[in-house]
Amino acid sequence: MLHRHRFEPLLLVIMAACAGIALAVEDRVVAAAFSAAQPGTALPAGWAPLAVAGIKNRTQYTVVDDGGTTVVRAESRAAASGLSRPLRVNPAEFPWLRWRWKIDRLIANADIQTREGDDFPARMYVMFDYPLEKLPFVERNKLRLARALFDPDLPAATLCYVWEGKAAVETIVPSAYSDRVRLIVAASGAARLGRWVDFERNVAADFHAAFGETAPPIRAIAIATDTDNTGAYATAYYGDISFYKQRVMNIPLDKATTP
Repeated sequence: MLHRHRFEPLLLVIMAACAGIALAVEDRVVAAAFSAAQPGTALPAGWAPLAVAGIKNRTQYTVVDDGGTTVVRAESRAAASGLSRPLRVNPAEFPWLRWRWKIDRLIANADIQTREGDDFPARMYVMFDYPLEKLPFVERNKLRLARALFDPDLPAATLCYVWEGKAAVETIVPSAYSDRVRLIVAASGAARLGRWVDFERNVAADFHAAFGETAPPIRAIAIATDTDNTGAYATAYYGDISFYKQRVMNIPLDKATTP
């Protein structure tokens, strides 16, 4: 995106307007039960569009049927916006984040290292309630300035899982726009284009790998498809999202839905 600092600082704006509480069901916290919605209806409760100030074209999100399952479809034409959901999750208790997504194409000119190439067909953000006072002096002042200029709720630590075209899976790098956002390559390359892919990540372990310390509470998640930097076209599909106490990849995703 041309100015990612206008996008990531706004990821929690919805939190000020919505009081969303994820459903805790024994061994899991259901963050998104898109499959329980009806195609063509409004976004499920707790989820809301996240517009980007100064960017005219916005990614379009719709609730659609895909192979008999209701999912969220994103379509981006040189555009940027996302969907955000406030929630409270203890990563020490529910460390395993599971989601599924599908993309139709890669973004040819995307580059995880640069602002000009900072576009991805699919993103999964996990935002943490990180205490400002724990930041080093220089970073603390930078964040205070950013909060004063852009958003008082700007998170001090965020993981962003992406589908990248070139970088190897497990690559972890700072965002080109903010050192307090760490990009983690969850999928790479074109081998699985057009197919649903399940992901399971230990967010507590990933936070430690990215920031070198214990993960604080999770305060929000977001999904996003953006192409405004490169001017490309991309579509993505997002399925249900949950946090688990243990690994569950041997359980079909459609078995882990809201009761």
